[in-house]
Parts: sequence; structure tokens; C-alpha cells
Amino acid sequence: MKNVDYIIVGMGIAGLVFSKTLRDHGKSFVVIDSPKQGATKASGGVLNPTVLKRFTPAWNTVEFVLKAATFYESLARDIGQQVLSGVAIHRILASVEEQNNWMVASDKEILSRFLSPKILKNNNTAISASFGLGAVTQANIMKPYALLKAYQDFLKNHDQFIEAQFDYQELVVTKTAVQYKDIRATKIVFAEGSGVVHNPYFSVDVSPHGKKVFVGNKGEYIIIKAPELQSEAILKGPVMIIPLGDDLYKVGASYGRDDYSSHTTQRACEEISEKLSKMISCDFRVVDQVTGIRPTVKDRKPLVGCLQNTKSVSFLNGLGTRGLTMAPQLAAHLYRYLERDVPIPEIIDIKRFAL
Repeated sequence: MKNVDYIIVGMGIAGLVFSKTLRDHGKSFVVIDSPKQGATKASGGVLNPTVLKRFTPAWNTVEFVLKAATFYESLARDIGQQVLSGVAIHRILASVEEQNNWMVASDKEILSRFLSPKILKNNNTAISASFGLGAVTQANIMKPYALLKAYQDFLKNHDQFIEAQFDYQELVVTKTAVQYKDIRATKIVFAEGSGVVHNPYFSVDVSPHGKKVFVGNKGEYIIIKAPELQSEAILKGPVMIIPLGDDLYKVGASYGRDDYSSHTTQRACEEISEKLSKMISCDFRVVDQVTGIRPTVKDRKPLVGCLQNTKSVSFLNGLGTRGLTMAPQLAAHLYRYLERDVPIPEIIDIKRFAL
């Protein structure tokens, strides 16, 4: 029998960040995850502190950005490789009105640290931006797939990772402990992303009003080859264009509410390509397509904490489209609650949807 403090189910960004949080506090754990494609692996990897559709700050952006920066620096030291890289994000402005709105937004207290007040002139003939570009500062990018693989290998070297499909029928839960096969732990944390819909311990699928609380949101990206584009900055318009190097760009993403299918679709490829054609004037060729299911919640806030009157079973989920930025602070909230009984902020506490 193997004894640990925690079992973590899921190795997307939520599981990765919570496992590192436990390591930082000297807690023992094991992570169990299947090799399926997840939302983190398929994501664009961009940590953007703003909502560029409306020129507003992302929810709690300052708190999340500050925590994420120090957390990922520490993670980089753990695995011996760079995790975050600073990146320029250029918002394509579509009108004089958007130019004015950008200037007004950049003068606001919170946004002034993230939006440059200067409208950049577009000198790239392959980019359709006759009204110029707005520049985002303090943005970062990571390579999610490479990061998950590196950290998974790191955990394997420390005998802390099991690559397998989790079997809920093998889990025994009491008020003070849990046991899964030959592993005994004080607590189990489910960080499964959209896979949580199959979890029998997740009792918030439908609210008392009959509306779904947790909704899978399928996102697809296309990978294009565009030698004439020559952009090192991320471009944001109807879709986001993310440079990958070697004239390759990741473009997307689509949004498929209540879609849990794992296959890519021609429809999404066509929709993304059509939007892309409004942003660039050069030729491009689609060379690949990827997909993942975002774990989203009806009120667009995460699901953190315990549903029952025991800390044996808890959840870290519902991170949505900004999970890379939010995960470190959300993991800290969950850890402080489980270990020190510090209340989880009501706005993210999973008990707000308890049946």
C-alpha cells in the first residue's frame, strides 16, 4: 500500500499547477491521468491580461497575472527549462471608433499597465490593418503541450505520475481519507477539465433551476503555413494568429458550446479560415488542425473546493479560456482551504452550485 497526502486526477494545467503547489509545501502526492488530448494541450498558450474584444481587463487580472508570473518562474527552475516568454499582442483596429475606444481604455487605471496608449502604424502589407494596431503589454506565451510533457516526465522521475484512465469504481471515500486501488491518501483532488461530466462525485451538473452548470465548450485551431506573413507578434482580430516559427501560425479558436466530441471538423476549419482572410491579405495553407474541450461554467467563474461536508474530495475545474493565467492563484485558494481552513472566495466556491 502506497501512502500519500493527495491523489490528483487530471494533468491539464489545473492538475499540473496544484501538484506543484503541493510540492512547494512539502506534501506527498501522485497524479493519475490518461493520455487523451485535453484543452490545455490544444490551447494557444497565450496569457493575455485583457479582453480585446471589448478593451476591458480580464476578471481579477492583476491578482492572477502577478501570481502567475512568480509561479511559472519557479516552475521553470523545477524542470530546468523556460516556461513563459514575453510576447507582443497587436489588436487590429477596425475603425476610427475603435481607435478612440482604445485610447480611452488605455487611460483607465487598471488597463494603463496593460494597453499602450500609442496606436501603432501597420507597416506589414500582409496584414489588413488600415486603422492601425493597439499593443498589449505584459502578455506572455507558453507551449502548453511541451510544458505538460516536461512536467509529466519530471513527475515520473519522482515516481509521482501514473498514466492510466481513472476508474471511479475503485475509489473508496470516507470523511477522513480515500483509497484508490493500492494508494491511500488523505484527500483526492479532481482536476479533470471537461472529463468531470463523467465523475459520479460531481453533483452540480444541473442547477436547482434545471439549467446546466458545467458546459463543455469545444475549441478548434488550424495550423497554417504563411511565408509572406512574417509576423513575430500575436495578431488579434476576429481570431487570434499565434506565430509558431518556420512560417507556421496557430489560428483560432472556434467555440462549440455543449460539444464534447474529440474530432476536428471541416466547418470549424472553414469558419476560422474565413475570419483569417479578413485579417491578412497573403496566401496561406492549412497544414493541421487541433481541438480540445474547454471546461466552462454558466457564470464564467471557476469551480473550486468541496461539495460535501468533508475535505476528502475536492475539485479544481471550470478554468475556461483563461486557465493558464488563473490556475496558480486558484490552486493557492484550494490549498489554503484544504490545509488551513481559509475560506474560498464565494465567487469561485463550488458550493454555490451544490444541489
